[in-house]
Amino acid sequence: MSATPHESWVALMEDEKLVELLFDRSDRGRLLGDIYLGNVEAVIPGIQAAFVDIGTDKAGFLQVSDIDTGDDDEGRGWSGRRKSQKRYLPIQDLIKKDQKLIVQVTKEPINDKGPRLTTKISMPGRFMVYIPGSSNVGVSRKIEDRGERSRLRKLAKGILSDKSGGIIVRTVSEELNEDTLKKELKRLTANWKKILKKKANSNAPALLHREAKLISGVIRDLFSNRFESIVVDNKMIYNEILQYVKNVAPDLKDRVLLYSNPVSLFDKYMVEEEMQKVFNKKVGLPSGGYIVIEQTEALVSIDVNTGRYTGKKEPARTILKTNIDAAREIARQIRLRDIGGIIVCDLIDMNSQKDRDRVIQELRSCLDRDRARTKAFEISNLGLIEMTRQRVRPSLHSSLTKACDKCEGEGRVNTPATVIRQIEKSVKRVFDKGEERKIMVKMHPEVTLLILQEYPDFIKRLKQHTKISLTMRDDPLLGEAEFKILSGPAETDVTSKYVFT
Repeated sequence: MSATPHESWVALMEDEKLVELLFDRSDRGRLLGDIYLGNVEAVIPGIQAAFVDIGTDKAGFLQVSDIDTGDDDEGRGWSGRRKSQKRYLPIQDLIKKDQKLIVQVTKEPINDKGPRLTTKISMPGRFMVYIPGSSNVGVSRKIEDRGERSRLRKLAKGILSDKSGGIIVRTVSEELNEDTLKKELKRLTANWKKILKKKANSNAPALLHREAKLISGVIRDLFSNRFESIVVDNKMIYNEILQYVKNVAPDLKDRVLLYSNPVSLFDKYMVEEEMQKVFNKKVGLPSGGYIVIEQTEALVSIDVNTGRYTGKKEPARTILKTNIDAAREIARQIRLRDIGGIIVCDLIDMNSQKDRDRVIQELRSCLDRDRARTKAFEISNLGLIEMTRQRVRPSLHSSLTKACDKCEGEGRVNTPATVIRQIEKSVKRVFDKGEERKIMVKMHPEVTLLILQEYPDFIKRLKQHTKISLTMRDDPLLGEAEFKILSGPAETDVTSKYVFT
């Protein structure tokens, strides 16, 4: 975990490979999980949906299936009834224009679409998810032991009073005692009462509850004994995490580590280098083959090629080996890039049904590690795998880049905020290597303007951290995403030494 005053990053690694990247930036409003008092702007019977004003630039989108009608079976992932089997009342019979609703954001605004909303409020805690509008009790499917599932369900039912809400017991609750569950339920129900009290004193649209910040949410939702360690490079964040872990999972406190090495944390673990590869269309495979990832408005296509890998035996084995390698890498890349929606993978054709089964099994096995809901269908006669992946936020690519003005949107370039972050990391890398005493950074005027307007302490902080003689200057001849690092009185260009491309 890496944090500065303006942004926070979380990098998840499995088997020494980067598999997930999450970030939060001060200039990027994060809405997922937030609870609002909204005002219904319009009810559209033709699409059985409504637009709700929650105070954001674009109105939120509320489908009829996301309206809580008091039916506990409706739309609950653990209830046993599929959404497709549920018949809903007409939306015009459920809500009206100008009605005030408590809604929760389930999907961030993406492209031109506003946030996705639900009235089925859920409040996550460390050991449970509290659902005020339900009375059901569920247990995470990831707890496989039937005896433990039965024990936890019985415990949860025992601590719920009449009409106090519903509970989903989370995976980290295995072997948990009743007292711990009671304490968390008490805290979550108290938070819900605060929300209701704030609603009574608010005019729509109004924010009623802010979901936990990125790092706090990751610790709450993910950190368990499955993690070898959590490494943090910010002392204040480290102390906050340590205090939280001591309270909820004291046996894990020794796995929270403060990083103090002069080399930046993300450079030490090769994260920064991997981050730059996230934007590459072509990704190599261990066998010598490669995949090509193309993102469009409607779907993401992934093409598999053998490349220089020709194998030593019959072609069928070469193709199987490449496709299995590709299945593993596809699962990693869609998780790493946070790709959502429809994904179509074009495998190398296989004649054997047995080989096809092996590849789809490998893909599904790797996808099981993904927290986002993902489904991979059988390989078609054309050698295609159709997949869907839950999309709750813009992909990493669309969050960190923007359409290029010079090629009419055919390509993308880094946003000014992303360029500023690259400059900061590069200057720190200059300091870590200790080979330069005086440097000048040249950048596009838009980047300079953003620094002056949004990050006035940027240069001061860098100077304090690096103790390098540092100056910055705008250069209109540079592209929007370009910057140069010049060293010494002669202003020698040393950019390639310190900037990953």
